[in-house]
Amino acid sequence: MIHSINWQIATISGIRVETPTVKTYSLTLPNWSPHRAGQHYDVRLTSADGYEAQRSYSIASPPEQHGTVELTVEKVGEGEVSGYLHDIATTGDRIEVRGPIGGYFVWDAKSAEPLLLIAGGSGIVPLMAMLRHRSASATKGPAVLLYSARHPEDLIYRDELDAMAAAGDGLKVVYTLTRTQPPGWGGFTRRIDTAMLAQVAGPLGMAPMAFICGPTLMVETAANGLIEIGIAANRIKTERFGPTA
Repeated sequence: MIHSINWQIATISGIRVETPTVKTYSLTLPNWSPHRAGQHYDVRLTSADGYEAQRSYSIASPPEQHGTVELTVEKVGEGEVSGYLHDIATTGDRIEVRGPIGGYFVWDAKSAEPLLLIAGGSGIVPLMAMLRHRSASATKGPAVLLYSARHPEDLIYRDELDAMAAAGDGLKVVYTLTRTQPPGWGGFTRRIDTAMLAQVAGPLGMAPMAFICGPTLMVETAANGLIEIGIAANRIKTERFGPTA
């Protein structure tokens, strides 16, 4: 659709705090169009003197949600757009957006293949759209999420993910906390490696559809690890962020 790539003015209709550094923004769109799980929107800010700052943010909401989209945004260092959204933007404000964008890193619940999702930090966002799409579609095929974060408070959507895992519809959620862990922690306590991938992905067999999203080094390590354990490269889709993304 032509209008899907044009800039439009969205209204921030809701803001939800996810973690100390992450918020989800609900955007009401005058020209809403359907998206696919895994796509993103561009957000553009323009100052009075004409200076522009632009950033891409993954859609967190499922395709089944109509009229609005949710973008989950991590506040990053000196990030101009994320800083504005976190420190200045409020409900009712209007911002310029363009989307949905992207056709490679997407998943459809009609797929009958086992699903393997691997996330690092805020890389969980497009994968969450996939999981929400999966739940809304009542899909019961086998699926595994491996989610790596530094600290327990950094796990975005933790309560919702735990509820999804408890629903008994074939989804297993596995966490690894690489820096600190709460008392009685039963998950992994190290960075993602080949042995971890073999243990987590093993029950899905050798032909799952794998999606990996996170910092560049984590994505490369996970993708190479999946290939090492026998998953074909053409079954692995990656999306990365960071200095070398």
